[in-house]
Amino acid sequence: MMDRIFIVGNGGSGKTWLSKQLAERLHAPLIHLDDLHWLPNFAGERPRQERDRLVTEAADGSNWIIEGLYGSILRQVFSRVTTLIWLDVSDDECISNLVQRGQTEGGTQEQFEELLEYTRGYRLRKNHLNSFEGHQWLFEQHPFQKFRLSSRPDIAAFLAEV
Repeated sequence: MMDRIFIVGNGGSGKTWLSKQLAERLHAPLIHLDDLHWLPNFAGERPRQERDRLVTEAADGSNWIIEGLYGSILRQVFSRVTTLIWLDVSDDECISNLVQRGQTEGGTQEQFEELLEYTRGYRLRKNHLNSFEGHQWLFEQHPFQKFRLSSRPDIAAFLAEV
């Protein structure tokens, strides 16, 4: 049963696209963690307590799809997640996807460059839940249904089965 789905992965891996597809097919509310983590127009990070409260409220429902890079937020709602999807797409593909998409929702060019740099560091960061290492650890710990999708064909095949 896929009623509380969390999609995690590097920037540009396709989390937002996949979450929209699943939300439409499953008629589930969709929560983008960027909307909870950042103030409007990427004007800065929300205060941690406010962000955590918003996440708790969003994850309180009986069904939802939450997507984002934030392993620390996944950890916060981990016990509520029934299906974990990790988009483990190559860094080069993630960067290419971001460049094709460009900056979104009012962010600056400087913020976009920071996003590209952060995405490039995904497999290099250590002891950090917003990294390959952190996502792998969370994936291994998840006791319920989980999918690790590493390519566009994997993602398409998964979606065809939903």
